[in-house]
Amino acid sequence: MRIVILGDTHIPKRGKHFPKRLLAELKTADAIIHTGDFQTIDVYNDLRVFAPVHGVIGNVDSEELQQILPSLLLLSFGDITIGVVHGHGKGKTTEKRALLAFEHEQVDAVIFGHSHIPVHKQIGDITLFNPGSATDKRREKQFSFGLLYIQKNTLRFEHVFYDSKD
Repeated sequence: MRIVILGDTHIPKRGKHFPKRLLAELKTADAIIHTGDFQTIDVYNDLRVFAPVHGVIGNVDSEELQQILPSLLLLSFGDITIGVVHGHGKGKTTEKRALLAFEHEQVDAVIFGHSHIPVHKQIGDITLFNPGSATDKRREKQFSFGLLYIQKNTLRFEHVFYDSKD
């Protein structure tokens, strides 16, 4: 299984459309995970054309999105369990808030957004992954999103970095 992971797209505020580099990967995705801050329901619906979308709400998402998407999501792929959360809130770092959101769950990975900072690290038995942003890199050198490959109950995460959001 091949999953495209993205978040913090902020369309139409920070980008007007999906970048070409992201579109190339969306066309062959088996599923899409979005960590929130779609901004509008149009972005969610546009993604659904490519593959099933598993998403959570972020702190700038429209009321329409807040009515259809959860704030936390547990996804199961065979024996693999993945927690998805945007990561916004008060106190602690975004990473710590994301991990704490699933402290009472048995997860193999936690995928989060909010900071726009790409993260891929291991905390004990849990993989922590933030795709960064495909349209709003802020202080990062490049735009980014993630890919997740699930095969025989193993996870392989990677980032895709690129220079232009066109």
